[in-house]
Amino acid sequence: MARDNDENGANEKYMYSDKINVNILTSLMVTHGVRTVVVCPGSRNAPLAHNFASCPEMYCVAATDERSAGFYALGLALASERPVAVCVTSGSALLNLAPAVAEAYYREVPLLVISADRPLAMINQLQGQTLPQAGALGMMVKATMQLPEPHNEVERWYCNRLVNEAMIKMLLHGGGPVHINVPISEPLYNFAVEELPEERKISMAAASADEALLTAIAADFAKARKPLIVVGQMERREWHKAAEAVERLETRAVVLAEKLSDDSERQLPALDMLVELMADAADYQPDYIIYVGGNMVAKAMRQFLQHTKPRRSIVVSETGDVADVMMNATDIVEAKPSEMLRALASAVGSSSDAVSYNETSTWIESWQRLKTEAIEQANVATGNRQNEAIREFFRAIRGKEMDVHVANSLSVRMALKYADRYLYVNRGVNGIEGSLSTAAGFSIMSACPVACIIGDLSFFYDANALWNQELCGNFRILLINNKCGGIFSKFEQLADSPACDSYVMAKHNATAEGVCMQNNVAYRKAETDDELRDGISWLVDEKCPRPMMLEVMG
Repeated sequence: MARDNDENGANEKYMYSDKINVNILTSLMVTHGVRTVVVCPGSRNAPLAHNFASCPEMYCVAATDERSAGFYALGLALASERPVAVCVTSGSALLNLAPAVAEAYYREVPLLVISADRPLAMINQLQGQTLPQAGALGMMVKATMQLPEPHNEVERWYCNRLVNEAMIKMLLHGGGPVHINVPISEPLYNFAVEELPEERKISMAAASADEALLTAIAADFAKARKPLIVVGQMERREWHKAAEAVERLETRAVVLAEKLSDDSERQLPALDMLVELMADAADYQPDYIIYVGGNMVAKAMRQFLQHTKPRRSIVVSETGDVADVMMNATDIVEAKPSEMLRALASAVGSSSDAVSYNETSTWIESWQRLKTEAIEQANVATGNRQNEAIREFFRAIRGKEMDVHVANSLSVRMALKYADRYLYVNRGVNGIEGSLSTAAGFSIMSACPVACIIGDLSFFYDANALWNQELCGNFRILLINNKCGGIFSKFEQLADSPACDSYVMAKHNATAEGVCMQNNVAYRKAETDDELRDGISWLVDEKCPRPMMLEVMG
């Protein structure tokens, strides 16, 4: 597994580190399919970085800011639909990964966190860049493994087993982050091993859902008069497994989904608008709820459903976690969303209860009228330049191949009104940090253009995402700059607080022009309606070898 590179006519053979634990880890990463690594600079992790850069099966991405690097890895994992590693040096570097790790945990994204460390004897001994790293990420990882520095065959076996266990847990039950801590003794820079070791791989066959249970639930669901299916955030591949089932279900049940799950080309209503349009909420209350997927954005819809009293309310969880989303759960079912949805579609398709069918049809029609009205209202011009920027952007990309990432707060809420395609958004913990880095990392792996719609606070907080030489012209940024955290203006009770402007809304006068100049990003600003229209056309259609940004001023 030694690497040969032919550069400038010279055939150069790369050697590997002499650290046994580093070589075991590298070999098993390749065997388990971890082929992309985001590498942050450092001395203690240099043996790891050297191995990854020397291994022909590995693709390395450099990122200096560890907080940004974690989200880069998240974006790369989403784009490739494969596990991705992020490697950092010892000390506080690991702690900077915590926000991205938490997002990966709640999104069930396989992320391998690798931290180099001093030898165990040096921890808490006033050595530089040391802290207790094992367990530092707490409950936000599915496993933490502290590798030994092997000196005999038993310790080699132990190291092999720990790495295998971490890889298995990273992919189990939908996937998630794991942490491998690698103590490395000096000397650090001895690269004298010709080949990686051939390491034993341990595989695991995951159990499938209980088909008999799913069938029984589906049969019960088919008897409901007012059945409702709520689809939270879901990865695109899982939606595609269930898309045909959802289409069939929509004829016999109300399906509420956002563009965080639905990967069709149709525009969906913003779910909170449906609640606003209800003349009498009691008319829309379901008697049976099935919730699949992760988080949903629509707070008003979630609160509406929390006040319903269905005969049965089932939460489907691949991990088996008890998440009582609607505060009325009667059952937790351990299954993949697609498994449950396909079982439901099969059951409702064979139901012959005419009374139930007629009552259900009337109820579905009333919801459909709400959905149609909400879409019609959303497509009416508002006069708000920021809102119009997002509306015009989705009009401009209609029918074009482009993946769209959206930041949290106002950006995602406005985008959900107009989107005609799947939206990537960090809704695991809903933080504003890392949205730009996630999109940037995604763009490196993507074969098509990638856009990021983002607000000013989210952008400036994560501006180091642009400090990366691998970004190119397929990455486009629509920055909505209202010079504050605009979402906080919705809370009228805050208006009279002396803390409102500076400490809650974080008002400022910054623009992104200097950041773009510093990072070689093509830049335009829109302060008028004409500049907005021209700018959207430029952002979507212009051919450019470097990233592009349109900053829309509020």
